Amino acid sequence: MRQPDDADAELAVVLHALGDPVRLALVRRMADEGESACSPAGVDVPRSTLSNHWRILREAGITETRRVGKARLMTLRRADLDARFPGLLAAVLAQGRK
Repeated sequence: MRQPDDADAELAVVLHALGDPVRLALVRRMADEGESACSPAGVDVPRSTLSNHWRILREAGITETRRVGKARLMTLRRADLDARFPGLLAAVLAQGRK
């Protein structure tokens, strides 16, 4: 699985990945709850589409994926994103919240 180093993350790619409502919801969920399974409860998206969303987030450098047996668990790379793009993730996560 391709997972870029934090120094290789590109702003345009990160913004594109965060620009999709489903991917943004996944990122918000990880920010609030921590690690996520590949098919989290309450996400009404076909499994193949969800897999594509996870791939885009991973390849953008937003998430890290680890395998545990047959399961895949995703984690938000908050520290890496904050180091590379200070304040970006906080601003995106705060947008639309009250």
